[in-house]
Amino acid sequence: MNDASTWTARLAALDLTLPPVAAPAGSYLPAVQTGSYVYTSGQLPLVEGTTTCIGKLGEGVSVEDAAQAARLCTLNGLAAVDALVGLDRIVRVVKVVGFVASGSGFSQQPQVINGASDLLAEIFGTAGQHARSAIGVAELPRNSAVEVEFVFEVSDSI
Repeated sequence: MNDASTWTARLAALDLTLPPVAAPAGSYLPAVQTGSYVYTSGQLPLVEGTTTCIGKLGEGVSVEDAAQAARLCTLNGLAAVDALVGLDRIVRVVKVVGFVASGSGFSQQPQVINGASDLLAEIFGTAGQHARSAIGVAELPRNSAVEVEFVFEVSDSI
């Protein structure tokens, strides 16, 4: 599926809904547009302001739980884009950067961030194929296990 006018319908077909955009916890915006690109701030796995997956991988948080958290980060990122320019203006996913709070010796960051990448493929098909980084870090805000940021190319109109 590559018809950008169908993304909202595709979400509905997948029985997915976008959450409200999380209020910024500092001096930044959830998403900004420059030219034909929208960049999101780092998205945490928040539901109604509560972090749903906390701790570190390799120290009590499973890859499966963190991958589900990465999916939630993706929905939060899409909500920020939708609020800024409208979901149906997305032409393609350009870049995904995932941060994984990792204990000593944990090296499965790519498998965690696959949660985000796989959801983008489900929604956007080939337009969801993207460049990506999966980075292990010592700590994330709010003790979150995962944080993901996105770059999307958008059209001038729907």
